[in-house]
Amino acid sequence: MRDAALQERRNRQILADIVRMYIESGEPVSSRAISKRFEETLSSATIRNVMADLEDAGLLYQPHTSAGRVPTAAAYRFFAQEIASRATLSIEDRDWIKREFNAASSSADMTERAGHVLAEVSSGLGIIVSPPLGKTVLEHARMWLLPDGRVVVVLITHGGVTRDKILRPHRLFTQIELDNTAEFLNQHYAGWTLEAIRGDLLQKLANERERYEGLVQSALTLCDPSILGDDAALRVHVEGTAQMIGAAEFSDQAQLRDLLSAIEEKHRLVTVLNACIDTPEPVFVKIGVKEISDAGENLALISAPYTSNDLVQGSLGVLGPTRMHYERAMTAVAYVAQLFSETLSKI
Repeated sequence: MRDAALQERRNRQILADIVRMYIESGEPVSSRAISKRFEETLSSATIRNVMADLEDAGLLYQPHTSAGRVPTAAAYRFFAQEIASRATLSIEDRDWIKREFNAASSSADMTERAGHVLAEVSSGLGIIVSPPLGKTVLEHARMWLLPDGRVVVVLITHGGVTRDKILRPHRLFTQIELDNTAEFLNQHYAGWTLEAIRGDLLQKLANERERYEGLVQSALTLCDPSILGDDAALRVHVEGTAQMIGAAEFSDQAQLRDLLSAIEEKHRLVTVLNACIDTPEPVFVKIGVKEISDAGENLALISAPYTSNDLVQGSLGVLGPTRMHYERAMTAVAYVAQLFSETLSKI
């Protein structure tokens, strides 16, 4: 029934106008308000019939018998896929976003500015997810022995981001062994991901065990992503939490507490945003995000992957109320991902 209701161009246009008007006002949209947009072509009776058909198809609902109609999740999904996906970024937003990126002085500053831009365009959260440790590109490694036998491993990854960890390995190392291991990694594996390094080291160990066993075993032990750990809270940058607190959709205090807890935990945000990386769409839209919290049915996620030297590094996006300006948010997410990728490749 839903497909049948949207077969006619007129019905699709009316539904798009209802979604736009509801996003702008937050008030149920009446047939009279829609008829003003079609005064010369459609009668009020025709519009009422179309709205009734859209309601029967599950695209609109009427909160009160005397009220106008409100879009459902299916209507927002239609709007994002059919209308907003064809939108273009405004000149004002393009210039503003470009100014923010041009003013960034470091990768950390760029991440913060990108999060601010995304929060602003969505009236929700701007989220930047860094790549998991195994997919980070190694630029330089350093290692130090502590007096109690623990080892400090410092990995400088692409873009100058530092990841460090204190390990207690299963055997004692000398500082000379650590220096040799770091030198081996820096000479042979700069520009490789940790996953690729591990795969190549295992191959070397299988083919030339006598030649590589000591050095390779040390490198495998000290640069194994599973041993180094991968704390999701350290990999996600979030801006705009205060805006979510003030959103009308989250007036229920129990749902709001649950949502804020999910934001604080971070790992649920990472899981949902990274799901977009494997999708074919350049910009991924999800209406209703119940994986995050019970309040997620009132949320919309718009995300896109970003790359460095043609390798996917992570994802970024917005998480906000379903009543958000999809055209602006979707075009901004796409442009921020593009600039983020271009800037990372230059660092």
